[in-house]
Amino acid sequence: MGFNAADYLITRNVEAGRGSTTAVRGSEELSYAELDQRVGEVAAAYRALGLRRDDRVLMVMSDDIPMLTAILGAFRAGVVAVPVSTMLTGGELGTILADSGARVIISTPEFDDAVATAITAAPEVEVAIRVGGPADPSATARALGWDEFLAAGAGGDTASAPTSDDSWALWLYTSGTTGTPKAAMHRHANIRHVCQTYGERVLGITEDDVCLSVAKMFFAYGIGNSVFFPFSVGATSVLVPQRPTPDGIADAVRTHQPTLFYGVPTFFAALLAADLPEDTFASVRMGTSAGEPLPAPLQQRFKERFGVDILDGIGSTEALHIFLSNQPGDIQPGTTGVAVPGYAVEIRDEAGNPVTAGTPGALFVRGESIALGYWRRTDASRQMFQGEWLSTGDTYVQTDDGYYQCLGRNSDMIKAGGIWVSPAEVESRLLAHPSVEQAAVVGIEDSEGLVKPVAAVTATGVTEQELIDWCRDGMAHFKAPRAIHFVDDLPKTATGKLQRFKVREQFAETPAPLTSSQPPAEVGESA
Repeated sequence: MGFNAADYLITRNVEAGRGSTTAVRGSEELSYAELDQRVGEVAAAYRALGLRRDDRVLMVMSDDIPMLTAILGAFRAGVVAVPVSTMLTGGELGTILADSGARVIISTPEFDDAVATAITAAPEVEVAIRVGGPADPSATARALGWDEFLAAGAGGDTASAPTSDDSWALWLYTSGTTGTPKAAMHRHANIRHVCQTYGERVLGITEDDVCLSVAKMFFAYGIGNSVFFPFSVGATSVLVPQRPTPDGIADAVRTHQPTLFYGVPTFFAALLAADLPEDTFASVRMGTSAGEPLPAPLQQRFKERFGVDILDGIGSTEALHIFLSNQPGDIQPGTTGVAVPGYAVEIRDEAGNPVTAGTPGALFVRGESIALGYWRRTDASRQMFQGEWLSTGDTYVQTDDGYYQCLGRNSDMIKAGGIWVSPAEVESRLLAHPSVEQAAVVGIEDSEGLVKPVAAVTATGVTEQELIDWCRDGMAHFKAPRAIHFVDDLPKTATGKLQRFKVREQFAETPAPLTSSQPPAEVGESA
């Protein structure tokens, strides 16, 4: 069946008579008719570069009009949009760029250094496009400015590619449960499904809504909040390019008066810690939270302080958005609610059999938005995608009254600020320091009940802050430990394997430093 996500999200609104309605507010404001034209121009520009169906375009960009049109233009042209985290180092970005096989990379100036390093690791990249003018040319990629890129497509083919439900539209990289970056491959139809399920049947979003998301567009959660849901009904999206801070987001709320506010637990804690007026969120009819479980006390305090209900839910990059959620009028603090209409969930024991209420087990989900699999990751795909079902990697229990409660991960991966952190990766960085002999990284709750990475190390001649800075210098800042505990030795098995659970138990009574007043540079990988 013929279906193109750009037509569904943009052109359909123009044809329905909403061409003059404001679609997006960012560095400029565009109506649906203006956005439709811009998307066509980007699609023509991709074709002028010689891109063919299913070619990948990787984007390292701040949330603004160019990134939005780069994504939607890719949908229209039938090429694959690959927005990636702006928090990655050049080396980390280079690994993903090479893995994706992208022929084109598009960036904004803030990320010049990382992009320059990444391109050296990805010889398949033919063109590097930079908003604001071309970057210094590399040895392998042709450099173009954004305006020059668009000009090359002037007068070209702006029509929608004859894509189908099953055509590739969007690849989103996630570390998930394995700790190695891999691309979850999403179809055009997956975008429609999340709009018709969570967007319509949980949020009840309408064309009168104005949407503001803390999570950025390179996250599954963020792209749903800022692109899929508002455009599916002709509503308005507000894009904030800058790093989210409580004061910055509060200013955006006062300026744009959003009715739907999408956050993550870490940022809700930051908002409570900030000195904001109680009427800051007066325009907001509903808030949502995802990325990690929202502690009940945090949810209740936000409601008492700002008068806004928060719908806590869980989703994943592999499922594209939220599949378990509290519902308007049925909020159960401390739970992630019930299955979103259109999805089925099961809790299974180690043998793969469904368990009864009150029995913990592994959470599985089934729905039409599940990714096709991981790009070039056969073993991981077979492990996670089991027939129609997705293994989420979460341990859950269903209460006697039917609500689902998260008990944590069934692996050692840490979800800090809604973003997956691989302990092994952080440990490797710590062990690269000449003063460190042993290292173990675990997730420890802070006083707000939010999980943060904390390290136990054996080392001499180095301070805690020096090791934290060492980690931040060598990897994305959100991966760095929030605290370092110096120990004489680490617990191990008789064969010398690290007993990570004992490290976790040892520091469980010592809360991680409260960092909610200083949120990470970006927030919310998983929905």
